[in-house]
Amino acid sequence: MKSNSFYPVIQTEQVASTAAFYTEHFGFEVVFQSDWYVSLKALQGSAPFELAILNFNHETIPAPFRKSAKGFILNFEVDDVNAAYERLIERSKLPLHLELRDEEFGQRHFMTSDPNGVLIDVISIIPPSEAFSHQYQEEVWKATDPSV
Repeated sequence: MKSNSFYPVIQTEQVASTAAFYTEHFGFEVVFQSDWYVSLKALQGSAPFELAILNFNHETIPAPFRKSAKGFILNFEVDDVNAAYERLIERSKLPLHLELRDEEFGQRHFMTSDPNGVLIDVISIIPPSEAFSHQYQEEVWKATDPSV
């Protein structure tokens, strides 16, 4: 199957405030907006990213699945996680669920959440420890760390 696009859709009752959260804090722009659905696109990275917000009570959702999004994480990989932490946690006062830290598997990151409780992991790639480096199929951290 050839896909032309792939993007997550957050089901919520808080369509407008959720869309505002992602436009304000994560650089998304509105490309379509109604009272029950908002399509967002972020163009500032090397590739465009899309995210949609959908009222979970809308008739296009099968009745057994009409509930708020839970149980998944949105990862945002950034060039400078320290700057993102300062902007999102220290200045904007978003909730902090995991303090900024380095992981042996090759990430420096912290976690916050959106108005629906969807967990957001903000990540910069760092070199993994020797114990983890052999598990990578490609050496992604080398593109982000010229000292390696």
